[in-house]
Amino acid sequence: MDMQLAHKRAFISGSTQGIGYSIAKALLREGVAVVINGRDESRLQQSVKNLETEVPGGNVIGIAADFADAAEVQRLLAALGGVDILVNNVGLFEVKPFAEIPDADWNRYFDVNVMSGVRLSRELLPGMIDAGWGRIIFVGSESGVNIPVDMAHYGVTKAAMLALSNGLAKQTRGASVTVNTILGGPTYSDGVANTVRDIAEAQQLPADDLKAAIIGGNQTSLLERFIDPEEIANLAVYLASPLSSATNGAAVRADGGVLTSVL
Repeated sequence: MDMQLAHKRAFISGSTQGIGYSIAKALLREGVAVVINGRDESRLQQSVKNLETEVPGGNVIGIAADFADAAEVQRLLAALGGVDILVNNVGLFEVKPFAEIPDADWNRYFDVNVMSGVRLSRELLPGMIDAGWGRIIFVGSESGVNIPVDMAHYGVTKAAMLALSNGLAKQTRGASVTVNTILGGPTYSDGVANTVRDIAEAQQLPADDLKAAIIGGNQTSLLERFIDPEEIANLAVYLASPLSSATNGAAVRADGGVLTSVL
């Protein structure tokens, strides 16, 4: 299917690995010029080279910035210029009991998980509205609806992301610009894989056994496996395309059936 995305330009925050990287690759395959992002310049440039190898002829560059630093975000925006598609993907997560999460962690999670989308959208949404076309996609999580007991700071920021996305959509009336959130389920991204390996080493368990136990313990999953980052990317490409023009202000689920509500 032609997703009608050729000659569009996209920026994806936090995209040197995992879901962001998969979205970048999927958009490149549709003819989109893609700007990826990461904190480390050398790792970022390696990801650019990897994408150039995986998608020959793809137009991809990288801009380094740490979204915990507002000054770095402003420098990124100055270098970026306008885009047709913004994917707010960057995010932090960890497993930590609520009583052990200090104020500094809460502040850092809000800066990266929420304020990244605020700062990018504040700069780029007006240009989309003026141009009469644009897409903003927040890569959210089912944890923003069903807050995990051992990841409260993560879940709360993902809930805030849902509210931000819906509020921004209300500014796009009649502009052919849409703002939507993907509610992803348990996805085996690089970050999750690293966390599983760390926990497995601490508990002296095989990582594959722990991976199976984690998803096996999720009694509401209809998929009964971890989601692949590429499966989230497929939905992101649709939401980025003109074919999704009637979807705006929505939280679109790619959660593997983890959430049990009808809507």
